[in-house]
Amino acid sequence: MTASISGPTETFFDPLDLHRRSLAWKIGAVILGTLFLAVSSYVEIPMYPVPVTLQTFSVVLVGALYGWRLGGLTITAWLVAGASGLPVLAGGAGGVQHFLGPTGGYLLAFPIAGMIVGRLAERGWSGHRIGLAFIAMLIGNAVCLVIGAAWLAVLIGLKQAIMAGVVPFLLGAVLKSALAAMVLKLICGRMKRAAG
Repeated sequence: MTASISGPTETFFDPLDLHRRSLAWKIGAVILGTLFLAVSSYVEIPMYPVPVTLQTFSVVLVGALYGWRLGGLTITAWLVAGASGLPVLAGGAGGVQHFLGPTGGYLLAFPIAGMIVGRLAERGWSGHRIGLAFIAMLIGNAVCLVIGAAWLAVLIGLKQAIMAGVVPFLLGAVLKSALAAMVLKLICGRMKRAAG
């Protein structure tokens, strides 16, 4: 097993074995993942202009568990539900206006972050290698912060975007990355024991 991003294209890591499951299983996984993302959005610490939630934790975990394709699809399905007005975004919010305001860049970054983490997990940056899993989760969180702050900078300026949209979230990004890596390791261990 390699930890490299480059190399053979086969999947090295798929704890839920979703790539071998039927279409019905995959649809069920997307629905379950979307519900998980929605519930995590309700865990919120209000801050201005962007609240702290468990969304990034859930996004990187879904990416790692589902892989880049199904993870990206699941995160996108959740965002489409939010854009259509369902109360699945931070604090039970919904509606397309959230994609145009201060949180828009973060929301649009979520599928990208999930897909990057999913691809890294498929390449061995997974629960079997907790250090690499943690780095993968950090990369996913960093992608969210960078894209989110870039969008926020358009609205309030670069310096204010960094101070309001990045700095307050740095410690949380590290903690959520560590938690996601540990949860991934636990899931990997359970799946391995169930298979063996």
